[in-house]
Amino acid sequence: MKTEKIILGIDPGTTIMGFGLIKVVNKKMQLVQLNELQLKKYDDHYLKLKIIFERTVELIDTHHPDEIAIEAPFFGKNVQSMLKLGRAQGVAMAAGLSREVPITEYSPKKIKMAITGNGNATKEQVAKMLQSLLNIKELPKNLDSTDGLAAAVCHFYNEGRVEVGKSYTGWAAFVKNNEKRIKK
Repeated sequence: MKTEKIILGIDPGTTIMGFGLIKVVNKKMQLVQLNELQLKKYDDHYLKLKIIFERTVELIDTHHPDEIAIEAPFFGKNVQSMLKLGRAQGVAMAAGLSREVPITEYSPKKIKMAITGNGNATKEQVAKMLQSLLNIKELPKNLDSTDGLAAAVCHFYNEGRVEVGKSYTGWAAFVKNNEKRIKK
C-alpha cells in the first residue's frame, strides 16, 4: 500500500486560477506549492482556456499528482459567469483526464466545511486555517491559491469516505457517468 501521494487542488477561474499541491506522507500533509495563474491580461476567452489547460498539464507533468481535487462552480445569478467558470473547470478537468489522473469535484460549501468546520466560512477564514495547518509563513494577496489548496486538503480529509463528490478516472468513466450529455 502506497504511504505517499500528491494531491493537486484547483480553484478554477477565467480571471485567476488558484492551485495548491500537498504531499501526504504517512497520513501527514506537507505543502508542496501554492500559486495562481493570472489570466486578467488576456482578452480572448478561448486563449484563457488554452492557457488553463496547458498550465494544468504542466503542473501534472512536473509534480505527478496521484489525484486532483477541483472546486465545483457555485450557482450564481449571472449565467454568463457560470458558463465561463464551467468552461474553466472543464478544461482543467480535461487536462487531468488527458493524463489519466483521477479527479474529484467538491462544492465550495463542502470544502469550507472540511477546512473550518463551517460551510459558510469566508475565504479569509479558510486561508487562516490552512496557514495554521500547513505552517504557511505568509498568505498570498489573492486568496484564489488558498482556495485551490483548500480543495486538496478537503480531498485528503475525505479520503476513504463514500460519496465524496463526482469522481472520474478517465474519459471512459466520464462518458459512462454522463451518457445523457452525449449526442449520438
